[in-house]
Amino acid sequence: MINKKLYYWVSEISSKSGEGRLAFFFIDHLKKKYVPIRICKQKSRYKFINTLLNQKYISPFVGVIYCWIFFLRGKSVGFINYLPLWNFLIFLFLPPSSIIGPITGGAKFKIKNNYFRLLIFPIFYKISELIISLRNFEIIFSTDLLKKYLSKNTIKNSSFNYVISNFRISTNIKKKNDDFLIYYRKHKNKKNFFPIDKIKYLVSKGYKVNIIGNRLNLPKVINHGLLNRKKVERLQKKSRFTLYSGENLYSIFILECISKNMYVLTDK
Repeated sequence: MINKKLYYWVSEISSKSGEGRLAFFFIDHLKKKYVPIRICKQKSRYKFINTLLNQKYISPFVGVIYCWIFFLRGKSVGFINYLPLWNFLIFLFLPPSSIIGPITGGAKFKIKNNYFRLLIFPIFYKISELIISLRNFEIIFSTDLLKKYLSKNTIKNSSFNYVISNFRISTNIKKKNDDFLIYYRKHKNKKNFFPIDKIKYLVSKGYKVNIIGNRLNLPKVINHGLLNRKKVERLQKKSRFTLYSGENLYSIFILECISKNMYVLTDK
């Protein structure tokens, strides 16, 4: 019987986002060794704290503070998501022996207007790599997209493609009546890759195109909005195709589509 408790921080736990889904996977992974107890389940009574929790790039550091509070109480602590390799400050400030969730990063981006990412991120990656090695964290990467930035020693002591291990191809294949299901998210990096021209072409040829996520203002597409996991699965089971936008072939949405026997169309 497992009775060792792990107090963990998670920045995003929604089933409607990739980060949230990744957190669910990792928490299930932790249950093999620990009884996971989420830190700060409810909103804080302090308005200032709630404001920080709503800030994407600030809330992880609120989580670091909470991890220290529980660590100083003698508890085992974990930090689950929003762990991009470029954010070396998180790895630097977490308590010793923290359990850290899958490290993310490495998705493609357009070089135009992104020279900061091109020049500075590899430096940040190396700083994080050094800190992680000195602090003896268990190293689990969500994908293998960051391998090219890592030393041979780090690669040897790390596990990769954690996200892929959570998917199996469905053998229960039913007739699919819909043509395309496409995930659209308003994100500066993803927007540059999103195949709007291809979607316009598909609609002009009479294909049925379902959009989930943010609203795509194109005529004749069907916008479903942000959906929970079960509703997305229902659409995936009915759809035959999706389009790979180009920034991350390991996205949870793409992997879910493959597991539901959908074809993923991409360029060379």
